[in-house]
Amino acid sequence: MFELYLDTADVNEVKRFNCCLPLHGITTNPTILAKSHQGLNETLRAMAEVIDGEPRFHAQVVSTTVDTMVAEAKQLAALPYDMVVKVPATETGLAAIKQMKQAGITVLATAIYTVQQGLLAALCGADYLAPYVNRIDALNGDGVGVVADIQTLLNQHNLKAKILAASFKNSQQAMNVLRLGIGAITLPVDVAAQLFQHPAVQPAVDQFSADWQQSFGSKLSFES
Repeated sequence: MFELYLDTADVNEVKRFNCCLPLHGITTNPTILAKSHQGLNETLRAMAEVIDGEPRFHAQVVSTTVDTMVAEAKQLAALPYDMVVKVPATETGLAAIKQMKQAGITVLATAIYTVQQGLLAALCGADYLAPYVNRIDALNGDGVGVVADIQTLLNQHNLKAKILAASFKNSQQAMNVLRLGIGAITLPVDVAAQLFQHPAVQPAVDQFSADWQQSFGSKLSFES
């Protein structure tokens, strides 16, 4: 099943988009939480109240050694939510991911900039892989190409990891990676809004209203 996430700690925006989008949950990172000036526990409590069903939350470790990453991951996994622990796909992070998987923790390998990072994280057992599409583009790379190559390797080697593409500047980037058949995506709220915005939409809706009112006034459709 495809999974759609919002990459935010803004509960008001999540409440807004939950009304019109089939949100699977949210993703966070230390920067998002720091900018929101609220901790993880406060954020998750608020999100659980506004997202339908049993949302899945992705939260990142801030520890920097294998042992402390694993210990922190166990505490995150023990929170009373459907938790995924985010771990940077570094040498230290990959070592921690192997231990986390042995402990039965659901893991997302994050900060993926290269195809090899994605492959290695999948081989270490990561459940999700988060390539940073726009950040790769900003470094004169090909973000969509990296996602495509990772997905190809996952398919060729029958690896169970699911790509959860991240870091988007606009909706076109998002649509380009969705065409690759990835399993999940997380969007900033401004990019999520772009998905159903087009300059021609509102004028068309306004014309419908004007034409109807000219012929039928204030009647509703079933009253005409």
